[in-house]
Amino acid sequence: MRRHPLLWKLALLQVCFCLLLTWLIWTWGLSVERSTYFLAPADRVFLAGFAEQAEQVWRAEGADGVERLRRRLEADENTWVAIIGPHLQSLGTTPLSADEASRLTFMRKLDWPMSRRLQDELPYVSIAFPEHPEDGRLVIQLPEHLLPTGLTPWTHVITHGVAPALLALLLGLALYRHLVVPLNRLRDRADALRADDLDSPGLLLQERRDELGELAQAFEHMAVRLRKSLDQQRLLLRTLSHELRTPLARLRIAHDSELPAEQLRQRLDREVDDMQKLLEDTLDLAWLDTEQPQLATEPVLVLSVWEALVQDSCFESNWPAERLPCSLGLDCQVQAHLDSLAQALENLLRNAIRHSPATGRVSLDGWREGAFWHLCLRDQGPGVPDTELEQIFQPYRRLPGSGAGFGLGLAIARRAIELQGGHLWASNGHPGLCLHLLLPASESV
Repeated sequence: MRRHPLLWKLALLQVCFCLLLTWLIWTWGLSVERSTYFLAPADRVFLAGFAEQAEQVWRAEGADGVERLRRRLEADENTWVAIIGPHLQSLGTTPLSADEASRLTFMRKLDWPMSRRLQDELPYVSIAFPEHPEDGRLVIQLPEHLLPTGLTPWTHVITHGVAPALLALLLGLALYRHLVVPLNRLRDRADALRADDLDSPGLLLQERRDELGELAQAFEHMAVRLRKSLDQQRLLLRTLSHELRTPLARLRIAHDSELPAEQLRQRLDREVDDMQKLLEDTLDLAWLDTEQPQLATEPVLVLSVWEALVQDSCFESNWPAERLPCSLGLDCQVQAHLDSLAQALENLLRNAIRHSPATGRVSLDGWREGAFWHLCLRDQGPGVPDTELEQIFQPYRRLPGSGAGFGLGLAIARRAIELQGGHLWASNGHPGLCLHLLLPASESV
């Protein structure tokens, strides 16, 4: 079952956006709305000054002074004013009417929000005496010019329109940066490949742990395969043109020569066999590289395969079987494709015999390493420079003094082993070369 990390990333981003938008509208927007209904600090000081005057007049002039102050404030501010004691009685000479007394029920303090009541009536503000608040307070119906403006249409547009739009824009930019920018990079990479620019730098998206990262990895894998395929095609054409030109030239010379019929026939057979072997090995390597077939595996007894190969090798090279020993027992069974494993071992054995001295010895040993069998084929040849140990597995790679052959045997053997879940590499054995095969062990043992 495939994971969908990108889906969860986008879902988390959308959830965060919705929560932030909700907070913006209902918390920040409501806070802005409420803040517009509070009195400005200067207006609070202005109204508190009325209460301070009322307290000073009450103590200095009594009820008559309070009454004069109340009337003057009403006239100056064009509103209703009352100066009352601790029992809600008027401190002036004019008592409160029943209607005026009812107004004392809905009084507000200076730091409370101010707005009109349902009857479009201005609010009543209660301001205690500053020095002795228990002695009385001034109650004033808020003057029209001091009433806060409240939430204006423009403020409402900003809190409920512009700010959410900016937040949505940020969400869009985040999505663009997280989705569209990587896709643009993939498009540029595809355009580069379409223009045969196979050496452009790889995508950094491969480090991502989501679907886009997997897409970038698949894309780069495709680019590597394409680059490798084109390199192999160029190498194939270059090598075939070189390798076929030489035997064809020899055939032309032999055809134009005065050789006896028997020698001419032998020359033709030898040259045709070489060209046929070159073409067969090249096609085998191309098939393994391009098709990468899924080889059906089965339990294979390595000792039986080696004994069959030794018989053929002894017939071809005139080596006695005693010079081709194998220390493996019946317990050495690997999970492999029989024909491919036999072909790989045959190529390795022929290569070892070709580079061993006339009285040399080629042995096959092995041991168990966890879920794998580690096989080691040793010869007594001159070995290979350490810097060339990996190069010998490249197609058409022939070291100086390597003799006959086209440099395809080891390349075909490595491809065949890798297709079976194994690995093939080389090391120097001092003397000779050691070819290491790591193959999955069979569970049927």
